[in-house]
Amino acid sequence: MKSLNNKVAIVTGGARDIGRQVAEKIAVAGAKVCINYFNDEVKAQETLAAIKGNGDEAISVKGDMTKAAEIKHVLEACTAVFGNRIDILVNVAGGLMGRKLLADMDEAFWDAVMDVNVKSAFLVTQAVVPHMTDGGAIVNFSSQAARDGGGFGAVAYSSAKGAVLTMTKGLAKELGPKGIRVNCISPGMINTTFHNTFTKDEVRKNVAASTPLRREGEAGEVGDLALYLVSDVSSFITGASIEINGGTYFV
Repeated sequence: MKSLNNKVAIVTGGARDIGRQVAEKIAVAGAKVCINYFNDEVKAQETLAAIKGNGDEAISVKGDMTKAAEIKHVLEACTAVFGNRIDILVNVAGGLMGRKLLADMDEAFWDAVMDVNVKSAFLVTQAVVPHMTDGGAIVNFSSQAARDGGGFGAVAYSSAKGAVLTMTKGLAKELGPKGIRVNCISPGMINTTFHNTFTKDEVRKNVAASTPLRREGEAGEVGDLALYLVSDVSSFITGASIEINGGTYFV
């Protein structure tokens, strides 16, 4: 079903893992997708090729989403190809950047984590909203860490994701009268490069074993949820944080 026909979407951090799944699934649903990536051009080109291989439309644009000038470049590239209207924004860009305890964190590290997770979502949303009309949909990415404080050494990350969750609610109130919905997704343990890099295997196995569904989630499952939130079938949902964690945490 092409539920997103003639819609234009921007997916930040869309080159790999969850971002790639989001980009591919909304493209299959009919959207024209602008894939933003930071530095992994190989992965971005793989995602682009996969989308075009299905006969769908997409472009990829490099850019640091913590910098307003680079966001402007991404937006200009997207509108030059697909027109001046943006219907969908999915702010996937973000990251842990490292596990550090309070005593080990300096100001620069704290600021960097806040920038890549919170500032990026704020700046991109601020730039895109003037191009949105009634029926627009924004999806931010928070985390289960926003609810439970995250794993050991994730104070900065969990704080940043908590800010994203709160920002989502505030934006939903502000943009709702314009017909723009704003929601966020809060994943738990998902099988991605994130956990390959920052989480020990034994921790992942323990988390999976203690999860009611007895496994990690997959990036495609998160992509399916994002597709739901940007489509018209979720037209009366805004300001929500949808938890996708296999039952490890209930709100």
